[in-house]
Amino acid sequence: MTRARATVFGFGAVLLWSLLALFTVGSTPVPPFLLSALCFAIGGGFGMIWLIITGRLRQLAGVPWHVYAFGTVGLFGYHALYFSALRLAPVAEAGLIAYLWPLFIVLMSGLLPGERLGAGHLIGAFTAFFGAALIIGAGATGFRSDALSGYGLAFLCALTWSAYSVGSRRFGAVPTGSVAVFCIASAVLSAGAHLVFEATVWPADARGWLAVLGLGLGPVGLAFFVWDVGVKKGDIQLLGVASYAAPLLSTLILVLAGVAAAHWSLLVAAVLIAAGAALAASASAKVG
Repeated sequence: MTRARATVFGFGAVLLWSLLALFTVGSTPVPPFLLSALCFAIGGGFGMIWLIITGRLRQLAGVPWHVYAFGTVGLFGYHALYFSALRLAPVAEAGLIAYLWPLFIVLMSGLLPGERLGAGHLIGAFTAFFGAALIIGAGATGFRSDALSGYGLAFLCALTWSAYSVGSRRFGAVPTGSVAVFCIASAVLSAGAHLVFEATVWPADARGWLAVLGLGLGPVGLAFFVWDVGVKKGDIQLLGVASYAAPLLSTLILVLAGVAAAHWSLLVAAVLIAAGAALAASASAKVG
């Protein structure tokens, strides 16, 4: 697969993640860890079905155990830290810190063999981050000293996903089908966390179950598979910067669905994120 095609696959994950907020709203009142368990089970289950149909299931036997551990820590660890951060800190502030992960991907990518981190990548990443910050941190009222533990978990959340994404590059020979095992293992761990920390509340109606199915098939399913292709074989710096489009697209979808109101900050954020992506793309073209 070419670098350009793999990058397009990675963009597919960003587009799928833009549906996360809409489907999550639709899945109310299911608690976070139960929702994760259901969605990871759906994503992993369909991944296994795909492997069986395509005759690739046998590939999983050759994947080292430490790769499975790495992937499970990445998927489950990110979500567990994120949900915990939201319990201990204001949503806007914690979300803003957690969404440092695209910036960290760009910074960490400079450590990868064969990758060159240019000034355009850095400027583009910071520009896009400020654009996303207008949306993610819209409800922020200031950082509170009593929420430091939550902020710390949000920071670890950002480090976890960026380390997983960049670290996946070092396992380029591992088949993407292994993500199905990451999902199933994450479903089991999420179910355990649910039993320990949450009360069981199922979707209220058919619409709620459809939202859960949509999450498992897309943002918490297929997205992880195409992201794996993108970070392993695509332009990882460009993907990192482009990931800041997810909160913008997510908010636009909520506006179109009538769940959120339009605001001038959306236009400014769109310009900043597009400019950041353009800078990163230009830097990648020069490096290439």
